[in-house]
Amino acid sequence: MHKFLFGFALLSVLISDVAFAQRGGTDSEQQACVRDVSRYCRKLMDQGDFVVLACLQQNRARLTAACRQVLTNHGQ
Repeated sequence: MHKFLFGFALLSVLISDVAFAQRGGTDSEQQACVRDVSRYCRKLMDQGDFVVLACLQQNRARLTAACRQVLTNHGQ
């Protein structure tokens, strides 16, 4: 259940990119950041999508390469 919530939260964050919203995001894109959101941004998840996105951006150097690539691919 937690994995689903993190994936959903990440999807919501990345939907702020119009192109991503149109494509809907892939399972692999969601999975790329689930662990990073859980690890670095868990306490902020109830504060909204943009707060979680800002958290990921602040922790960019600590994120997995796959998650950094997803953010880069979506202009973040």
